[in-house]
Amino acid sequence: MTSIVDEPTNTGAVAQDRRGSWVPNGSMILTRIMELRKRRGVMIMLAAVLIGFPAIFLTIRLILHATDPKTYGPAGGYDVYTAMVAGVLYVFGFIVAATLGATAGSSDLGDGMFRHLVITGRSRLAIYLARIPAGLAILVPMVAAGFAIVCAVCVFAAPTQLNYQGVIVPVGLSEPGLESWAAQHAELVVCAFPSRDVRVALPCYVNNGHIHIVHKFPPGVTPPPKPTAAQLQVAARKIAAQDYVDYKQTFLYPPNSLMIKSGLWLELEAAIAFLVGLGLASLMGQRTVVVVLMIILEVILTPIASHRIIPHFLNVQRAVLGVATARVEPRGLPTVFSNGGVHGRAVNESVTVAVVVMLSWVVVWSVLGAWRMMKRDA
Repeated sequence: MTSIVDEPTNTGAVAQDRRGSWVPNGSMILTRIMELRKRRGVMIMLAAVLIGFPAIFLTIRLILHATDPKTYGPAGGYDVYTAMVAGVLYVFGFIVAATLGATAGSSDLGDGMFRHLVITGRSRLAIYLARIPAGLAILVPMVAAGFAIVCAVCVFAAPTQLNYQGVIVPVGLSEPGLESWAAQHAELVVCAFPSRDVRVALPCYVNNGHIHIVHKFPPGVTPPPKPTAAQLQVAARKIAAQDYVDYKQTFLYPPNSLMIKSGLWLELEAAIAFLVGLGLASLMGQRTVVVVLMIILEVILTPIASHRIIPHFLNVQRAVLGVATARVEPRGLPTVFSNGGVHGRAVNESVTVAVVVMLSWVVVWSVLGAWRMMKRDA
């Protein structure tokens, strides 16, 4: 009778045991977060690259401008913002995010703790999946903090005058307004602004916003006839009309819409790098090789694939992760790893193709990493 009574109790206890579930619970995720945070070297690297470098660089610019404003320009502004986002946070954010992913994917094996995790009865898939929210919980706030520093300085320390092609130009002019202003400053516009098919024989150049007319020519060189004021005004209006689109996209400081899109773009790129690094490290069972491969991908292979079209390898170039993430870059930022081409890109692909490429990288390496986790000997 005792065995008959106890049997339902044991069955109920087994039914309530959720350790075999593939869905990670909150305690598993928190444990992963604590384990990653104990990696002081990785945490210091993340903070130094994503937060420390932008903060130190912009602080130095603030100090230099405060001590000698005539020599050093404003610390912030649109140009500084685009350089920091597309030139620094994009490239180095990818590398450190991949490093964090590689650390999360291989730390258990490196520390000899994998066997201890398996014998607890927890699902191996749940152990792998718990690393994703744990790593993103650390990575996303750090990227946001560094980006917020850049945005704050670039907005509040922006220049008060718009410098376009080395010339101080009024802000917010319409196209007729820019043409009218150009006609009033014809020599300055002809000398400084870029033009297409507008030829004016005016030997001059602009230095620090001032026009310098060339009067002396080498012996035997006949000076060109100086154009009339009417000819200069006509040429200046044509040049202003050609340059209006570029002028319209030049700002004193980044617009709010651009900052929002740029922040989301940086977070997306960092998350993808983390997931790829996590899956690849779980598959290979080590961190160092994975970090080296991700650096090679971002610093060497991506610029090569983006720089120019390689005959018979166009589809391979489109499948490179960095090419795809650069394709969804917000308008208003300088195109990363570009060399001309459509929209500043040598390799032209649709946004749909870029999204498919990014999803493929994430899904393939995540599946392979999870599969290796489930098949690895304890």
